[in-house]
Amino acid sequence: MLSSLSTFSLNPQILAVAFALAIVVSLATKFWLNNRQVRYVAQHRDQVPEPFAKVVPLSAHQKAADYTIARSRFGLLSLAFGTVVLLGWTLLGGLQLLNQGLLESGASHFGGMTYQLSLLVAFTLIGALLDLPWELYNTFCLEQRFGFNRITWKMYIADALKGALVGALIGLPIAALILWLMGAAGAYWWLWAWGAWMGFNVLILVLYPTVIAPLFNKFEPLSDDSHEGLRARVEALMQRCGFAAKGLFVMDGSRRSSHGNAYFTGFGPAKRVVFFDTLLARLNGPEVEAVLAHELGHFKHKHVTKRMIVMFGLSLAAFALLGWLSRQASFYLAFNVEPNMAAPNDALALLLFLLVLPVFSFFFTPLASYFSRRDEFQADAYACAQASGADLASALLKLHEDNAGTLTPDPVYARFYYSHPPASERLAALQTSNN
Repeated sequence: MLSSLSTFSLNPQILAVAFALAIVVSLATKFWLNNRQVRYVAQHRDQVPEPFAKVVPLSAHQKAADYTIARSRFGLLSLAFGTVVLLGWTLLGGLQLLNQGLLESGASHFGGMTYQLSLLVAFTLIGALLDLPWELYNTFCLEQRFGFNRITWKMYIADALKGALVGALIGLPIAALILWLMGAAGAYWWLWAWGAWMGFNVLILVLYPTVIAPLFNKFEPLSDDSHEGLRARVEALMQRCGFAAKGLFVMDGSRRSSHGNAYFTGFGPAKRVVFFDTLLARLNGPEVEAVLAHELGHFKHKHVTKRMIVMFGLSLAAFALLGWLSRQASFYLAFNVEPNMAAPNDALALLLFLLVLPVFSFFFTPLASYFSRRDEFQADAYACAQASGADLASALLKLHEDNAGTLTPDPVYARFYYSHPPASERLAALQTSNN
């Protein structure tokens, strides 16, 4: 890959124009899709779709519509702000100003690695401060207005401090390792860095359920005598499906939000099943069993393994591309960063790459959404074979109502963004599987 790229000359003006054009096209696409979603949901607000008319109250349907519209409009505002920030960091030279400011402050006197990590930390802190008002509004205004937020200011601040500490303890070492490899491992540093990144991701899969997650939530074993004998029901299902997990746990998700969920976490023998207490409070035993059977379907069809392989492949390509771009002076010049190819600033290359890549990768969103929806249909079919499709359908409707998920999304918007099929399509497929 790199041998063919090495003969290609990158023109900074063309790259800058391509980046600007990608921003314009992606921004126009996002605004068009969001406006379609708002109009479509608003047009269908006052009538529950026929397949759900007997089971979904009109008030719940209208709440879901209002919630979807409010989130979409808020998303447009935050999108516009984020685009301005992105342009500021890149084409308007903000990253170069930050770099120059750190250099003039004397940060480089502490050594190359310390300076580069300081640049990453400064960039992260500025980004967090810029995002903070939007996050606060989303949590304490938007989610609060629709009755979902339960987090207190004290808990919010504690979570932020713990998150920053965990991020520093985990993020700084891996960042230092990658930066060291960029400068010391030769032309193929990106291959070694990719290996380190993959090892880091596997390590997080092992540490997250037992070390990181308990810092933020309480996890209690699913007891034998609670939740309508759910533990025995779940263990019987997992035995039928040939799935082994280290434990079944209930998480106190209700402390922060009324949204319900269930998930698998961990890696290898450390896998565990986690239920939100809000989910258990809403669904009965057979419905929880059906939801879990759906999740087991993902493992049966190796969706998790396949996604990890795809992630490994894409990350390898990304590291290879970064390995080439970081040695191209035109890559820096395109975004108003002064290059020093005699002593490259690897932190600058890394930050530029992380800013630029999502703009172009956005156009692959419909493809990723399609494959994700396909996997969901397969998992639903597996759940119908191992549990009750009627119970899964009932659970999905309850979760849609509790999470204020709209039953009438715009079809084009759903095809572009939805990782899960719209409720009407899922229920129709479930009915077919039951028959």
